[in-house]
Amino acid sequence: MTCSAKILVIDDEPQIRRFLRISLGAQGYQLEEAETGKEGIEKCALDTPDIVILDLGLPDMDGQEVLRRIRDWSDVPMIVLSVRRNEEDKVTALDNGANDYVTKPFGIAELVARIRVMLRNRTDRETSPSEIVAGDLHIDLAVHRVSLAGQLIKLTKKEFALLSLLARNAGRIVTHQQILGEVWGPAQLHETHYLRIYIGHLRQKLGDDPLNPRFIENEPGVGYRFKIIC
Repeated sequence: MTCSAKILVIDDEPQIRRFLRISLGAQGYQLEEAETGKEGIEKCALDTPDIVILDLGLPDMDGQEVLRRIRDWSDVPMIVLSVRRNEEDKVTALDNGANDYVTKPFGIAELVARIRVMLRNRTDRETSPSEIVAGDLHIDLAVHRVSLAGQLIKLTKKEFALLSLLARNAGRIVTHQQILGEVWGPAQLHETHYLRIYIGHLRQKLGDDPLNPRFIENEPGVGYRFKIIC
């Protein structure tokens, strides 16, 4: 995916839309704009953007509802851009299908980096790689094998499932509930102590310092993010 990708901005603040139009346009992105949730949903359906940037505080409907409606029929990457900073809003947005969450005010360099990650991940999913490489960490999804700096890392089935889930969503926050539902099943959605234990095991085996993580970042109260490493 090149920087000529089409981005749909759904935000009712003219100054934000103008700032994004100038800043992202300078990076080569094509921008479409919508001021309301209804207009945004319609443009998403008609214009098939490569990525959506969505504000939660829209005049006609809450952005969480926009997320749910778009996710009913589309897997387009969506980044929430909002002044809401509390964990509940972040978790709800991510559970409703957002790929990432950026709070206002924001730096354009950070936002551009997040956009590149989302577009790269979408391209990777379309090509369905059988191996994920993050620096000297190699994850072979086909044979369930993990190596670090050429040394085989022995993981349990649950540890491999957890690592592969995070790595397949590199750069994206994956919520506690999303992880628990996929790795442990819907009956364990609130058993976050399982998750903390297994994250600790993974970090130990990967030599990943939780205070200065190389691979797995913690978003307190929300979830975990596998870092993008070239």
